[in-house]
Amino acid sequence: MQHMTAPQLAERLADDSQPRPLLLDVRENWEFETCHIAGSTQIPMHLIPIRAGEIDDGQEIVCICHHGARSMQVAAFLERNGFENVTNLTGGIHAWALQVDPAMPKY
Repeated sequence: MQHMTAPQLAERLADDSQPRPLLLDVRENWEFETCHIAGSTQIPMHLIPIRAGEIDDGQEIVCICHHGARSMQVAAFLERNGFENVTNLTGGIHAWALQVDPAMPKY
């Protein structure tokens, strides 16, 4: 599993020369409704095992949660199940709010 900081992800998303990764937000509905990175796909962590088939295993995936622990578990699960290009957002959406988008609500 790879790891990426919030500023690195922001730089990556701003680079139009590369295909956009799947931003897989694994937080609960209320968390996602509170704040999320535009264009993210939300699948709550507890649903990943039954919805993994909806995820393109050939696409670059960046897993996102609140602080990075749940998303790291999901990234490890995906790798164990054949996904090869999986990255965890270190510090999660909280780091994004602090380092990239200070206007984003924090919780």
